[in-house]
Amino acid sequence: MQIVNFTPVDSLIGGVLIGLATTLFLATTGRICGISGIAKSLMRSEKIEGFMWRGLFILGLIIGGFIYIQIKGTGNTAVGFHDLDPKLFISAILVGVGTAYGRGCTSGHGICGIARRSGRSIVATCIFMFTAMVTVYFVG
Repeated sequence: MQIVNFTPVDSLIGGVLIGLATTLFLATTGRICGISGIAKSLMRSEKIEGFMWRGLFILGLIIGGFIYIQIKGTGNTAVGFHDLDPKLFISAILVGVGTAYGRGCTSGHGICGIARRSGRSIVATCIFMFTAMVTVYFVG
């Protein structure tokens, strides 16, 4: 097996930033930083305050990706819109349905839930990881 795009420094910095951001988010809002929950609530927000912070949060995630690409370049990982496979859209729908049934996503369960020692989050993260390994085995 050949390791491609091995980036331990970038990964370490990213992990530290995610940990700091989720801690700061919890400390300042009292909320768990689960992306699927924030995105789902964005669509249901009736008050402008709730819509604004959720919208800015999601926008920040998107802008952060663009900033990273500008700083580091795209390398071999860039995907143009002309390269998008319909399977990606089906996968996105399945992920959305899965996060609804699982009552959260990898960020909510894997980062915030495990840090709070939530049994439900530990089980959910184990299921996420097992499913990812099986998928990579058969697809990769």
